[in-house]
Amino acid sequence: MSEPVTIAVDACGGDFAPQVVLDGVDAALSAEPALEVCLCGPEEVVAPFSEAHDRCRPVVAQQVIEMGEHPAEAVKAKRDSSIVVGCHLVRDGIAQGFFSAGSTGACLVASTLEIGRIKGVKRPALGIIIPAYKQPTLLLDVGANADCKREYILQFAQMGVAYMRSVMGVEDPRVGLLNIGEEPTKGSAFAQDCYQLLQDRLPSFAGNCEGGNLTQGDFDVVVTDGFTGNVALKTIEGTSKMLMKLLKDAFMSSVPSKMGALLAQGSLAQLKEKVSPDTYGGSPLLGVKGISIVGHGSSNANAIKNGILTGVREVRGHLDEVIAEVISQDGGASR
Repeated sequence: MSEPVTIAVDACGGDFAPQVVLDGVDAALSAEPALEVCLCGPEEVVAPFSEAHDRCRPVVAQQVIEMGEHPAEAVKAKRDSSIVVGCHLVRDGIAQGFFSAGSTGACLVASTLEIGRIKGVKRPALGIIIPAYKQPTLLLDVGANADCKREYILQFAQMGVAYMRSVMGVEDPRVGLLNIGEEPTKGSAFAQDCYQLLQDRLPSFAGNCEGGNLTQGDFDVVVTDGFTGNVALKTIEGTSKMLMKLLKDAFMSSVPSKMGALLAQGSLAQLKEKVSPDTYGGSPLLGVKGISIVGHGSSNANAIKNGILTGVREVRGHLDEVIAEVISQDGGASR
């Protein structure tokens, strides 16, 4: 029997909460028999759902952090919010992981301050699995740290390697540094400094990764600062949506093309699933004492389900423990 895992879920997170969250939790519980959920939110939302689901426990949280609120101020002021309460469950050992599709900023602040950083981790990093052509690629940071020092980039790489090994099953992950060219002398002075540090300190470093290589899947882990990573991520997401729309328009443009679309329906569905961010359901926040998954605000029920199940895999992979060991062995990248 699989190892039991408890995930705290923010019932109020996302553009379509709470119903889409409840549907996602229901699907996750059905897909994973050893999953238990602590559902955080208003009593009128979490109590009836929990009564109908044996492995769901209601945790009442009367406040909600809205998308437009200042993250740090909201976390400080709304101590009884579903995000803060969920993080407290991880901090106190009641849950092993936390999932929310609510305010990304609030989730980052609450996870960092309430759950706490792993000893030696200078800055937790937000990652995302890119459905690249050859193989899935972990890109980080994608928004937690707009301004970085080169030591942060090294730790991002170390945590990314730990993630791909323990969660994705990649035995020897190849790490790339997002840059404007392959040569070591390319890019800004900061990028060149990062290249040198990674080359000196990271055995799995495989060189610079250009933007096109990111979507090809030439690397298992690609690291950069949170500003650059977020721009790259949003560009990939926007391009993917545009191509899917153009493909749909092309298939709907004539009777023969519509017939072709019917014949290719199965293949098109597989393509849509491959490039969809819903496949993994959320972004792991690496470097905190526990598991924290941040879902997209527009998440549907399938994305919620997959985000929760991603958290289950991270718990079973002992991700936080693996990261703690790696950082400890490296002395917190202090050299």
